[in-house]
Amino acid sequence: MSIRRFLIGIFLLIIALFLGVPYLANLFSPVQMKKQQTLVKLYIHDQNKIVNITIDDYVLGVVAAEMPASFPLEALKAQAVVARTYILKRLNSGGLLNPNHPGADICDDHKHGQAWISREEMKKRWGSLSYYYYYNKIAQAVKDTRGLIIVYKGNLIDPVYHSSCGGKGTEDAEEVWHFGEPYLVGVSCPYCSDSSPVQSSFLPVARVNSLLGLNKGCLSATGKLGMNTRSSIPVMEVVKYTPSGRPKEIKIGHKIFSAIMVRDLLNLRSADFTMDLKNGEVEVTTRGYGHAVGMCQYGAKGFAEHGYNFNKIIKHYYKGVDVAKLPDR
Repeated sequence: MSIRRFLIGIFLLIIALFLGVPYLANLFSPVQMKKQQTLVKLYIHDQNKIVNITIDDYVLGVVAAEMPASFPLEALKAQAVVARTYILKRLNSGGLLNPNHPGADICDDHKHGQAWISREEMKKRWGSLSYYYYYNKIAQAVKDTRGLIIVYKGNLIDPVYHSSCGGKGTEDAEEVWHFGEPYLVGVSCPYCSDSSPVQSSFLPVARVNSLLGLNKGCLSATGKLGMNTRSSIPVMEVVKYTPSGRPKEIKIGHKIFSAIMVRDLLNLRSADFTMDLKNGEVEVTTRGYGHAVGMCQYGAKGFAEHGYNFNKIIKHYYKGVDVAKLPDR
């Protein structure tokens, strides 16, 4: 009887091992990537041409363009890992159609992906004296994180980021773009160090009417602007908020807009805004800068100033991810 139980136990163990092999293989396997491309075909707008540069040179130029060089080293390291993941995600997926710049993997315009600047532009931006210090600082951030990328369940993530959440915390991707990723969910941002998160600007009523496709006089009728031009009268009504408390849908006159649409049409700093009629113009007050999804750069600065390293910063803003080393080729 004991021999029979022993044989049954061995049989069950063999089945368990057989079924578990795929899981164990997946658990310990390296990041799955196609053959790594070592050069980036970058279209530079000012020069109207495509240049081939190394991944490291591309990442260095992105960090210099996208994040203030005065930020702490750990924040710059986080930005370097994010920038590297962004371009490798693009290259590893076969690239995206680029009808404006055929033959290029990406351009240097932040509106089309990530900003990038050359060493010459760095000198202009920082000045000759500061150039060497800041360049070496960013080069150190790139060197210290060489080959590091962000993955979710073994796959490269889409590491979107923005300048400032304005202290409200980040936003769920699906609240902004109508599609989500499990790692792009809203998180708190307790150390957002943006010193001027709230800013105001004024737009002519006629221009706002035109850009939003409103009937002439709609804003005046909506706001009931009277003879007292010093009055400040709300123009918009928030119909729906996001989980973080930002406007999601707003009503102006009889029209419903998404806050993202208004931000894009009026070229606002963020979709977290209010609109008032004041002194015969539309005063738009925004909080934060950017779409508020993924890593908050001023938040990364604040975390670094509080002793967090780049790994912890990344894992705070992208939930459930790992920072992995690219496999050797």
